Amino acid sequence: MKTLQISLCLAGLLISLSQAETKAMGSAGEVYDGWRLGIQCWTLKNGTLFEAIDQAAALGLKWIEAFPGQPISPQMKEGFDPDISDQLRRLVRQKLDETGVGLKTFGVYGMPDDQAGARKVFEFAKAMGIETIVSEPSFEAFEMLDRLCQEYKIRLAIHNHPKPTRYWDPQIAYAICQKTSSWIGVCPDTGHWVRSGLDPVESLRKFEGRIFDVHLKEIEDNKDLIWGQGKNHVQAALEELHRQGYKGPIIIEYEHHWDEDFIPDLSRCIGFYTQAAAGLASSAWADVFESDLSNAALKPNSWQMENGLLIRKGGGDIWTKKEYKDFILDFDFKVEKGTNSGVFLRAAEYTWLPWAEVQIMDSWENKTVDRQDTCGAIYDIQAPLVNAVNPAGQWNRMTIQALGPRILVVLNGQLMIDINLDDWTEAHKNPDGSKNKFDLAYKDLPRKGFLGFQDHGFAVEYRNLKIKELN
Repeated sequence: MKTLQISLCLAGLLISLSQAETKAMGSAGEVYDGWRLGIQCWTLKNGTLFEAIDQAAALGLKWIEAFPGQPISPQMKEGFDPDISDQLRRLVRQKLDETGVGLKTFGVYGMPDDQAGARKVFEFAKAMGIETIVSEPSFEAFEMLDRLCQEYKIRLAIHNHPKPTRYWDPQIAYAICQKTSSWIGVCPDTGHWVRSGLDPVESLRKFEGRIFDVHLKEIEDNKDLIWGQGKNHVQAALEELHRQGYKGPIIIEYEHHWDEDFIPDLSRCIGFYTQAAAGLASSAWADVFESDLSNAALKPNSWQMENGLLIRKGGGDIWTKKEYKDFILDFDFKVEKGTNSGVFLRAAEYTWLPWAEVQIMDSWENKTVDRQDTCGAIYDIQAPLVNAVNPAGQWNRMTIQALGPRILVVLNGQLMIDINLDDWTEAHKNPDGSKNKFDLAYKDLPRKGFLGFQDHGFAVEYRNLKIKELN
């Protein structure tokens, strides 16, 4: 069985982060208010619970959903379930606290039919801070379980496996919810609905107001796909949850090529979610520039806003007059053949050095990625994970998150950059030993400043320039 060692799984993918750094930086899922992006530990079942927690933290996720029976650590072989000792419970809570990862949901658990056995599960959930138990109980147990939910103030979410299992048909869980208190709801597994021949959006609509947890999957030909591929089941589900005003966990459950290094797939799922959630949260976003550019600092006739397009005319960069600290910047851009441009982050003044620059480039035909010549790179600092830019003349979408020392870049639904600026401890030197041209160590960059869009002598256009401040 392949273990999930962070140093191995993330080599060449993510910059390794200390536990304290991860806790301080926040979450890759903090895009849509009220949604908690997390991962079902079943996705990481080839490792232990502690390894899954570390993996989630390294991916920038602040939430996990534990499943029963997963070994706690390489040294503690006991399975994580209601039977573990108080000492092991304390060690698990300590691990969660150290990494800044939360555990609020647990399942899918085979709930006992008797009150004594069920009470033991609720006592375990209370001790661990679990808010929702995900289960597929017997029909006869719901009256008793409803009473326990109200007593312990812990919710029970009915999960669905595919046909012909007990709750494959949404009507069954719906009927139960009509007869029980608001402490009984559902944890839809959208992938299993697809496997059962059901429309996941229509099924979600049945449970408006009673959804406590969501397992999201992209399924085609009975196989898990990276989110955003296939028939856009994840996008459609997110849109429906947005319409409902759902607040709660959004759980990644990915069950494909477990015997391989599938961590890049999870990163791409996170990247897709980041952009999808950003688009749905538009009400919380502001325009970067007014239509008349009255809130921009620029030279006359250098940039122009035309029918919602910010177009470079030549003669200098364009800057925000407002300074930003922690934020998510979301926009579309289009370049011409050979374009070399960039977006400047948190500049202390209207100049490009030594501030972080995300490259905006025509690099579609590049065979390799580079920290200078690939779209999505942090210029001269960090090469992106992949080359994801579209051909010149086509629109691209980029999302940049700046949260403390952390910079995350997503391009066309793919995670490009996830770095911690505090790892750049020396001027003129990157953590991998390569040289850069900056006289200031990147850890010393200001964490608040202006945003700028570069004039580098090439045609570039922007649209849908939106920003959401995080603090």
